[in-house]
Amino acid sequence: MNRIDTLLLRLGKLDTLGTHLLRIGVAIIFLWIGALKFVPYEADSITPFVANSPVMSFFYAHPEGYQAHLTHEGQLDPVKRDWQTANNTYRFSQGLGTVEILIGLLVLSYAWSRRFGLAGSILAFLTPLVTLSFLFTTPEAWVGNLGDAQFGFPYLSGGGRLVLKDILMLAAGIVMISDSARAVLKERIQGLGSVQQ
Repeated sequence: MNRIDTLLLRLGKLDTLGTHLLRIGVAIIFLWIGALKFVPYEADSITPFVANSPVMSFFYAHPEGYQAHLTHEGQLDPVKRDWQTANNTYRFSQGLGTVEILIGLLVLSYAWSRRFGLAGSILAFLTPLVTLSFLFTTPEAWVGNLGDAQFGFPYLSGGGRLVLKDILMLAAGIVMISDSARAVLKERIQGLGSVQQ
């Protein structure tokens, strides 16, 4: 075997390492973004997505009034913050953050429980299905018509670009589900073998 073949053989075995790195990366994203959901600026930033979602807007007291109360990251506007508090923005965001942290912990739990890891992988796969739907329901996902010729589809705004990246989370979820399912099946088969002996 020559050097190129040896290198290709080694590179071909990186999938196991890659899957573990995917798990760590997905967990970090869920844990970090989940923790940020407890901070007002992050809660404020998801307001357009939640307010325009046909399946989430009911969490807000006044989803129709969100546009007049948006702030920029780092901006403190006490009047708008009071409105966001009354709108249930922060309580919803904290609940969502708790769920995201739980998903991150479940993904990491693969190290000691393949079944919990599988559950985390499934949830990590399902979450982007919800967030990617925001591209269709949230006007702020696209560049607004403010005078430039490039607006609307296909010109993603900052929020839209952030959401689009969830396609990678979706793909990572599939890889993690497949790997976790194989590990759970292997444990089941080994368990059955030890019972029969």
